[in-house]
Amino acid sequence: MDAAQEAQKREAFRQAVVNTLERRLFYIPSFKIYRGVAGLYDYAPPGCAVKANVLAFWRQHFVLEENMLEVDCPCVTPEVVLKASGHVEKFTDLMVKDEKTGTCYRADHLLKDYCKEKLEKDTNLSAEKTAELKHVLAMLDDFSAEELGAKIKGYGITAPDTKNALSDPYPFNLMFQTSIGPSGISPGYMRPETAQGIFVNFKDLYYYNGNKLPFAAAQIGQAFRNEISPRQGLLRVREFTLAEIEHFVDPDDKSHPKFSEVSKLEFLMFPREDQVSGRQARRIPIGEAVSQGIVNNETLGYFIGRVYLFLSQLGIDKDRLRFRQHLANEMAHYAADCWDAEIECSYGWIECVGIADRSAYDLRAHTDKSGVALVAQEKFSEPREVEKLIITPVKKELGLAFKGNQKMVVEALEAMGEKEAMGMKADLEVKGEAEFLVCTLDKVVTIKKNMVSISKEKKKEHQRVFTPSVIELSFGIGRIIYCLYEHSFYTRANKDGDEQLNVFRFPPLVAPIKCTVFPLVQNQQYEEVAKKIAKSLTAVGISYKIDITGTSIGKRYARTDELGVPLAITVDSTTSVTVRERDSKQQIRVNVDEVASLVKSVTDGVSTWNDILWKYPTHSS
Repeated sequence: MDAAQEAQKREAFRQAVVNTLERRLFYIPSFKIYRGVAGLYDYAPPGCAVKANVLAFWRQHFVLEENMLEVDCPCVTPEVVLKASGHVEKFTDLMVKDEKTGTCYRADHLLKDYCKEKLEKDTNLSAEKTAELKHVLAMLDDFSAEELGAKIKGYGITAPDTKNALSDPYPFNLMFQTSIGPSGISPGYMRPETAQGIFVNFKDLYYYNGNKLPFAAAQIGQAFRNEISPRQGLLRVREFTLAEIEHFVDPDDKSHPKFSEVSKLEFLMFPREDQVSGRQARRIPIGEAVSQGIVNNETLGYFIGRVYLFLSQLGIDKDRLRFRQHLANEMAHYAADCWDAEIECSYGWIECVGIADRSAYDLRAHTDKSGVALVAQEKFSEPREVEKLIITPVKKELGLAFKGNQKMVVEALEAMGEKEAMGMKADLEVKGEAEFLVCTLDKVVTIKKNMVSISKEKKKEHQRVFTPSVIELSFGIGRIIYCLYEHSFYTRANKDGDEQLNVFRFPPLVAPIKCTVFPLVQNQQYEEVAKKIAKSLTAVGISYKIDITGTSIGKRYARTDELGVPLAITVDSTTSVTVRERDSKQQIRVNVDEVASLVKSVTDGVSTWNDILWKYPTHSS
């Protein structure tokens, strides 16, 4: 199958899934009666139930099993917090405008669409041109505004809707700005992620945990990004649910006591070296990936394994799930290692979970900005003699040299690591000056000998004070749910073979409704039995739906299969009922009094359908 046919097949499959989701009210475009707003969607009844089930399992799998501390922080965040984290300055995408209508587009998306369309549909492309377009796609995240603009002009890319000329790309901050209070003098933003609420509460959480490391804090909440031109349906939206974990750990000890529990797990991994050399993702045991240094440390490896278990138990296809390591040009300068859990769907490989060792960057940034030390302590049983690095900036001389930038230069000097500081000391002694990169100024400055004093002193210490490293897990819940919809969707012929029926094969864990109850015919006795079963299901916390419409049982089965309901109970006598399983369509006879415990056993994952088949007589319709 060529690329164009493959693209058509993917598009047709996606349309079938989306049509079913919208028709059965899994989700609705927000404010639909007012023609909606791009990038905003409402979860309707079955979608709400799926989301609630996914989040409940996330809490069980991570918060409860890993003994995490859960917090719930405000969506509105003061500007000072997001300045410290770097979001105010750097949380941007490059945008272009239609020069006549003013319509905005994301520049990299236009270039990406152009390259993909050419590769999929232009049968006359030379090998050289094909290689060039593939290289552009690979380098897309690396292009500066100037390089992106040059490519758009070079390929003659115009506004998709009007074919008008486009402006040069320029940065657009993706945060929704607001003000706190009526005066307008306290600026704030709708948070673009939930992590900062955890970082600023580190000191209190550390105290709550008995001043012990390691520990993890977790948060589920809404985040907001003012996307330039949202598309890809539920995958790129302006308001979405994040579930994030910040695991704080001693930077000198990133081992994990439970690593052996996941070390034998084997799944698709896509290390940096394989991407650069053009190889495919391959199955690697996570224990091997850590021991070979592919994954930086045990704690990071442990959480990669836990994410794999979470996604596969939700119903994500293991063959369409991979863990891709960030390339060198994607990595933040402070990060030790970063991986994305990517799920393949009709849009391609989609990043759904970020798993990163962010070193001590976040706590240091908030310590510097707030003046509150976000640190941990390790008490020694015996005092230790240690060599301490002492950096003393001479503020008067730095003020004369750098004027308004003095504070940033002082902060950068004080934040130097030992290796960088001792290198500067050597340069100052030999040459009388040293070149020094100040990240906050984004430029190299010259530091002279009279501007800073650098020395080492021996001291006796009773404890070690340090800034913890953080391993961060960030789950895009909406993206995971959309991929789950695609991975669960299939069609099958009806009984007569003249119609294709839609089915969602959700695991009972996430199914929006766990079972349906059908009186076979409209009959008061059967309806009384149905009500009795419904009451017993409610008592054990099982969601259900009663259908007494009287339409044919085949049509009622088809309706519930389309909602992904795993079990259907048909009341066809007053003492026993038929229980049908969605995917196999197998049926068994069960006494009325046993129905609720059977359904609970299956939906809680205590028993599989095959376990149940051994216990009850098969029923043939």
